[in-house]
Amino acid sequence: MADWVASMRAGDYHAAWDLTQQDLAERDPVRRDDPALPYHLRWVWDGRSYEDRHCLVRCYHGLGDSIQFARFLPLLARRTRSLTVEVQARLRDLFVSGLDCPGVRFVAFDEAHPLPPAECDLEITELDFALRATPADAKPAYLTAKAGPLPPGSVGLCYGAGDWDRDRAVPASLLAPLCAEARCVTLMPEATTLDVLNPSGCPFDMMETAALVAAADLVITVDTMIAHMAGAMGKPAWLLLKAEPDWRWPAGGGRTPWYPTMRIYAQLRPGDWAPVVERVRSDLAKWNAERKEG
Repeated sequence: MADWVASMRAGDYHAAWDLTQQDLAERDPVRRDDPALPYHLRWVWDGRSYEDRHCLVRCYHGLGDSIQFARFLPLLARRTRSLTVEVQARLRDLFVSGLDCPGVRFVAFDEAHPLPPAECDLEITELDFALRATPADAKPAYLTAKAGPLPPGSVGLCYGAGDWDRDRAVPASLLAPLCAEARCVTLMPEATTLDVLNPSGCPFDMMETAALVAAADLVITVDTMIAHMAGAMGKPAWLLLKAEPDWRWPAGGGRTPWYPTMRIYAQLRPGDWAPVVERVRSDLAKWNAERKEG
């Protein structure tokens, strides 16, 4: 696993795929899409051909994972006879309206009643391996949404991450200096004391959230679904990243090939967010000044 992570971070996708191919060869076919396992621990694709077949893509991981790997759906659709995507219910309408996938059928995933197998099933996070496709093989901006009513210069803020990795979250109070540098809107579905345009919070609705992201001139976010949404839309996005990040982000910060419009601000020491936020505040002040001058 460590070698695979290192290869993915380095952009050596072929080395990562070779490791995945070795793993696939060692898997017990009886355990494919094993109902005894939680969905996020299952593997789905057994290596069979998807060429000119009726295919089903299952979304068993997080919302951000589905958004990240949805970039490969058009590539897959061109090689299959038909393609159905069983996507999280919260994402279905956004994918239907915002992805350029004519002819692809999107079905809301009901965990209690998943769709029956097709001729070829794949999990969405397996698509890069199955297609041997890198981020450069897909459109850099592949998701659209109708922009909501925000004034020019608005900055979207997201400070919370999922409960399963609280180390990704930033205390909301630390972002107060950012609100003093630019007009901000929260992308969190909760009330906040931050000086934002919507102190009651962002609606817990994916289409309305996407509308705010689309309307913002800049998104500043922790490593969560909002980061993937902003990157998939091609929005300027600044990612606040913990010192030991997930496999998809380069250790030490910088840029990522997954989202060319994203800038990464990484912790130098685990848990130490203050220097990260100060770097962001300084750059945000410059960004807002340049925007007003331009």
